[in-house]
Amino acid sequence: MSVTSAPAATADAALPREARATLGTCGAVHAVHDGVGDCIYLFLPLWQAELGLSLAEVGAVKTMFGLGLATLQMPASLLAERVGERIVLALGTALLGLGYVLAGYSGGAVALGGAILLTGIGASVQHPLSSTLISRASAGPALRVALSTYNFLGDVGKVAVPALAAVLVGLWGWRATMETIGLAGVLAGLAVFLLLRRVAPVAGAHPDAPPKGAAPAPVATHWPRFANLGAVAALDSAARTGTLTLLPFVLIGKGAAVSTVGLALSLVFAGGAAGKFVCGLMAIRWGVVATVVATEIATAAAVLALNWLPLSAILPLLPLLGLALNGTSSALYGSVPETVARDKLARAFGLFYTLSVGGSTTAPFLFGYLSDEAGLQTALVALACLVLAILPLTLPLRWLDRRR
Repeated sequence: MSVTSAPAATADAALPREARATLGTCGAVHAVHDGVGDCIYLFLPLWQAELGLSLAEVGAVKTMFGLGLATLQMPASLLAERVGERIVLALGTALLGLGYVLAGYSGGAVALGGAILLTGIGASVQHPLSSTLISRASAGPALRVALSTYNFLGDVGKVAVPALAAVLVGLWGWRATMETIGLAGVLAGLAVFLLLRRVAPVAGAHPDAPPKGAAPAPVATHWPRFANLGAVAALDSAARTGTLTLLPFVLIGKGAAVSTVGLALSLVFAGGAAGKFVCGLMAIRWGVVATVVATEIATAAAVLALNWLPLSAILPLLPLLGLALNGTSSALYGSVPETVARDKLARAFGLFYTLSVGGSTTAPFLFGYLSDEAGLQTALVALACLVLAILPLTLPLRWLDRRR
């Protein structure tokens, strides 16, 4: 979803008090969930060193997070219809934190993978339920501003939490850092439960819920177009997650300290936040296909550059890498409404996000295994080839630009 250029003051003026309270709470939850989820990249080399893991095992642990995130979104939405978004969102946030606490006590790949799976399950509730609460509190142009603000706040968490964690790791070590962040997540779950008690008090009585016993509506009106869009998003997400999984090991191999890895991830995520805005404008001005082609070529070039550039040259490149990695998603996500009937948007967005997360679930293990067998340089070349393989799939998307 692209970030609008409307100033924050405009957003506040357009939203009533209840909508601002909902946006503020859900935006903070988004920052916590995305920040904690992406902080895992910082811990990957630390787990490998202390627990004696192979890169394939490291990738498998990261895959556990994606597995929980990808498979539990629809069940979380169905549960929320019965007991209310407030309860499920609060419990999911607390579960996210509990997974981190347990990871801090883990002594091997199996226990660590189970704890990270629990973290992914907790994270699965956030996107669908927060979006539902915000959509119910706002309408019209104000809703677009609110969703854009909410989406941007997730990227703020991606920048802030890994940077904070890198500092804490230097002071306390990774175990105490994970336990501290996890405890903060549990407390955040309690805060969500208390803050949303006025805006989401009723369970199972939503005006937009389908009648009881009604047959499920088809997800997409133009299935081939939606499937093509989803395939591009899944491959793009796989390339993004694979790159972020290997990046800390590339940097450490070039002599980077843990604090430098944390800074590097913050630079990538800061570039990603800017990418959601920049690529949204690019899609409007140049078209969706041109935007996706430009970002994928830039991504492939930056990934290949990681192989050959020294550490001092890589750090200034990372914001551009983040912009290209994350920016593609804004162009794709914003195109979903043009593939489906208006009354099917909620289900279509849910399926699209599941496809996108599903694409990222297998990437850490596959590229970790390839790194073990053939080396990091070969894995990075394979990543660049995956990115370039997306380009032919953009050709059927030209109909999006003809509608402009």
